[in-house]
Amino acid sequence: MLVFGGCRRGGGEAPVFEVEPATRREIAQGTLVGVRGRYGAHAWLGVPFAVPPVGELRWRAPQEPAAWQGEFQATRLPPPCAQLASPFAGVVDADPGTFAGQEDCLYLNIYAPAGAASGAALPVLFWIHGGGNVIGHAGFYDGGNLATSENVVVVVIQYRLGPLGWFRHPALRVGAGPLDQSGNFGTLDQIRALEWVRDNIAVFGGDPNRVTVFGESAGARNAIALLLAPPARGLFHGAIAQSGGTNILTTARAENYTDPERGRVPPPNAVAGDVGSSGEALLALVQSDGLATDRAKAKLYLESQSDEQLAAYLRSKSASELFTAYQTEPGEGLVRVANVFADGVVISEGDALDNLAAGRGAPVPAIFGTNRDEQKIFMFADPEWTKLLVGFLPRARDPELYDANADAMSKLWAVRGAVDPAEARLAAGQKSYVYRWDWDEEPTVLGTDLSRLIGAAHGLEIPFVFGHFYLGPQGEQLFADDGEESRLALSRAMMSYWAHFARTGEPGGGDGRPVWTPWQSASDAPRLLVFDTPAGGGIRMESEVPERDAVLAAVETDARLDTAARRCVVYESILRGGREIDPARFSALGCPVK
Repeated sequence: MLVFGGCRRGGGEAPVFEVEPATRREIAQGTLVGVRGRYGAHAWLGVPFAVPPVGELRWRAPQEPAAWQGEFQATRLPPPCAQLASPFAGVVDADPGTFAGQEDCLYLNIYAPAGAASGAALPVLFWIHGGGNVIGHAGFYDGGNLATSENVVVVVIQYRLGPLGWFRHPALRVGAGPLDQSGNFGTLDQIRALEWVRDNIAVFGGDPNRVTVFGESAGARNAIALLLAPPARGLFHGAIAQSGGTNILTTARAENYTDPERGRVPPPNAVAGDVGSSGEALLALVQSDGLATDRAKAKLYLESQSDEQLAAYLRSKSASELFTAYQTEPGEGLVRVANVFADGVVISEGDALDNLAAGRGAPVPAIFGTNRDEQKIFMFADPEWTKLLVGFLPRARDPELYDANADAMSKLWAVRGAVDPAEARLAAGQKSYVYRWDWDEEPTVLGTDLSRLIGAAHGLEIPFVFGHFYLGPQGEQLFADDGEESRLALSRAMMSYWAHFARTGEPGGGDGRPVWTPWQSASDAPRLLVFDTPAGGGIRMESEVPERDAVLAAVETDARLDTAARRCVVYESILRGGREIDPARFSALGCPVK
């Protein structure tokens, strides 16, 4: 199947760029030297921002890095954090589902214009990669073109993933401080990296008082979580959330069994945990180790162990064993690990939207946006929705049902990822900007119309934001040569809006581009910026946005869904994918509960 992968492998030797003497800098840790990277940028690769979180530092808040002796050669892309290999922007040179990466992975890459001297005070764009908080790495994202084209400094970070980045269990809280008890270690890594930027970025030409966090998918959800993280307050001055969401879990969901009638869980005991909770992971571990023969006996075994014994047991497990203790998502193959918890220390307790509406989020400007066809990239890779002709040519099994499901799911993503947080912040008097990305000019490859099958899908706006279109050998098939001029023009526009926002707190406009105005509730007012080439209507302000109830109601009248069975397929996708429809309503619609 045509699935794009990363531009860097996760194993073997990382490429070494040529050392550039002009990149020599002095920071708190010592002297370092970087390289001349792509697009003429200066780059410092694999710079440590924390002590390696290994041994006793596993499941602990990150610590400031130690000084080094001599000159640090920041010339190599850092090794990815521990994860399972995946073609979805993860480690791509290993078989999907196999263990890759390492625990020693808290490094960042810095990109700056070649002429940016120490103290140049350029705005800083701080990138948090996506991947469900279980896959991804900094080497996939080259910030050189964005840095040189827009005269900004780009920082790309790595953070702990999966059960190493988010793991909350009572046994690990014994004797630990508040940050260590939170379980939000991946979030704390991001905060530690922001502290490092505050303390050091001026040496690379950046302004520590103009830092914008931006991220996509899970990276966008992390950016929203940082808005609600008291320890991050003052470390950044704007936020951009590309295709994110506000689904922050309770601590009970993070820890409890899915059937919490008994077990080592915090009160209230009756609250069911997530399928990716730490309790569920422990049940799987003790059964795989032969310490119990079934689920019930595993619970009894865990009850018999002291906190000290359980903590030692958890720390004795390899990273690979921890990852393989979790279920995988159907279609995507990503491990299902509960992540990002409203613990009350790192991230404020309570519902994220309620907190934003009450003004408990950081009072900084923000951009929220989604892609018109978010869901199609996941459906494209799912054999439930597509089939292969002659072994490698993907086709939709039912094109009309495929499009109807993608439309409903993508519109609901826009509600959750853009409209909801913008509305909540507006209630608090905070300024937000909202966009929709519509580019869908992929070519037809061997009879497969990628513009329909993939379209303006999840993640495809990232190359436009970075101005870097290499997504691996298969990814090159997404961008046709005959559309290059308009594609690059759209990319330049997006880079300009993003950089202007980082520079001023407003995305601006001009040079023939519309001024991007803030979000407002009035339904007839321009409040949404659409990104597209002239062939698709161009960049423009619009007023119409999806509404949750209207999207659900439209499923009932969609001509493509002409039978109850076809409507139920879409309703089931909605039930599995979010909070818009509960099981009771699903049953009331006549859909069979599976």
